[in-house]
Amino acid sequence: MLNRLFPHPLMTFTLTAVWLGLVNKVTPGNLLLGVILGIIVPIVTSVYWPNRPRLRRPLMVAEYGLVVLWDIIVANIQVAAIILFKRNADIHSRWINVPLDLTSPEAITALAGTITMTPGTVSTMLASDGRSILVHCLHTDDPDGVRDDIKTRYEARLKEIFQ
Repeated sequence: MLNRLFPHPLMTFTLTAVWLGLVNKVTPGNLLLGVILGIIVPIVTSVYWPNRPRLRRPLMVAEYGLVVLWDIIVANIQVAAIILFKRNADIHSRWINVPLDLTSPEAITALAGTITMTPGTVSTMLASDGRSILVHCLHTDDPDGVRDDIKTRYEARLKEIFQ
């Protein structure tokens, strides 16, 4: 019974928290509406989640989040420096193909989202076989280094978390 009411408890909690963040005021009514949305949305969408993703090392999620947060801060500074101080002719944008060792759709989605959230990079396309992702980098003189950074900083951690 509890599994039917809360098919994805983490999603229920997350939706409730996001709702409270969006309304920007914690009142009993807002909390109740957030909980109702947090219960209804996972129930309605549960048919699209036949297999619940398994986190093999859930505590690594916090480490991953801190690494991503740090990288976002650093990338913001780097992008600001590129925009403010580099001439257009000196900016070397590159398309980088990143081969994937990840097989979990949730892990690949998290990786693509992480790449896109980090200023200066955008994940643009996943190969039809799911074995590589195409990334656009605002400026780099070392595409292989960017690829290796993505694989070691993000993909390796996501692999530990999900697989």
